[in-house]
Amino acid sequence: MTENSIHIQVELDELKMPIDISWSAPDNTPENSRKAKAFLLSLWDGGDKTALRIDLWTKDMMVDEMEDFFYQTLVTMADTYQRATRHDDLAADMKHFARTFIQKSRAKQLKENKI
Repeated sequence: MTENSIHIQVELDELKMPIDISWSAPDNTPENSRKAKAFLLSLWDGGDKTALRIDLWTKDMMVDEMEDFFYQTLVTMADTYQRATRHDDLAADMKHFARTFIQKSRAKQLKENKI
């Protein structure tokens, strides 16, 4: 059996808001840790039948980046759901929602930036 770990480092300001997020895994050394502006972590507690999550983003994460991040996350969640359940129709519904979401978010950005 093999074990592996991912290390996530979050630097906070005086108000405990994230200003820097970095992560490392066995493939990259701590000196070569990767930067991130946001992360979403979901864990399933089978005993309690509840999802536990940590959602963090840095101060410099722009709204358009957050929208792209959520779009990509929704699409990959649909892929994961499809692989886990083989419910192709429901996975397609999730991807349709993701496409609608990104189209609406981009339209909203255009409208807000014109004002």
